[in-house]
Amino acid sequence: MARETSVTPIRPSSSLRERVEAALAAAIRSGEMKPGELFSAPTLAARFAVSATPVREAMLNLEKRGFVEIVRNKGFRVTGVSDQDLQDIVDIRQLLEPPTVGALAGRIPAESYGHLRDLAGRIVDGAVRGSLADYLEADADFHAAVTSHAGNPRLSALITELRAQTRLPGLADLLATEELAASADEHLELLDLLEAGDGEGAERLMHRHIAHIIGWWAGRPEAE
Repeated sequence: MARETSVTPIRPSSSLRERVEAALAAAIRSGEMKPGELFSAPTLAARFAVSATPVREAMLNLEKRGFVEIVRNKGFRVTGVSDQDLQDIVDIRQLLEPPTVGALAGRIPAESYGHLRDLAGRIVDGAVRGSLADYLEADADFHAAVTSHAGNPRLSALITELRAQTRLPGLADLLATEELAASADEHLELLDLLEAGDGEGAERLMHRHIAHIIGWWAGRPEAE
C-alpha cells in the first residue's frame, strides 16, 4: 500500500463529498499522492476523520475525471500523466489565457480589485503556510475571477476546466521554496499590470506563469 500523505481532517460542511474530492484532487495534482500509489477508501477516511462513504463517492468522481483508476478489491490507484499530455494542455492554455488576460488590462472595474487582491493574498498565504490544498483552491478562485471579466462564460469555463485537468507533479516538493513564493507573488504582479493598463506586460507574465507547469511545477529548472 501507499505511503502516508499529509491530508488533514475535513471539517463538516453541506457538501462533504465535494470537500473531500477537492482535497484529494489537490493532493493528486500537486504530486503529493503520486502516480501508481494505491489507496483504499477506509484508509483515506480515517485520515480525513470522516466516514468511508464520501471518500468512496469522491474517488469515483475522480475516476471519471481520469485522476484514479479502480483496482478491484483493493481500492484506487493514482493515474499518471505523460509529458506529452502535460505539454498539450500547456500549449492550449498558452493560446487561450495570456491573450484573454492581456485584453482585460484597464477594463476590470476599479471596485473589483479589492476582491481580486484578497484572492491573490490567499494564494500567497497558502504558499507561506505550506498548504497545497489552500494554495490550489485560492489559485483556481483567483483565475476564475479574473477571466470572468472577459464577458465570455464559455471561454472562462474552458480555461477553468483546463486548469483543473493540469497536473503539477513537482508542486509538493516546492513547499517553503523561493520558487513557490515567486509563483504566488506573480498573482499580485499580474493585478498591478492589469490595473495599470499594461496589457502586453500582463500577457507576458501569464505566458511565464503557465510555463511553470513544465518547469518548476514539474520538478525542472527554468531558464532565467
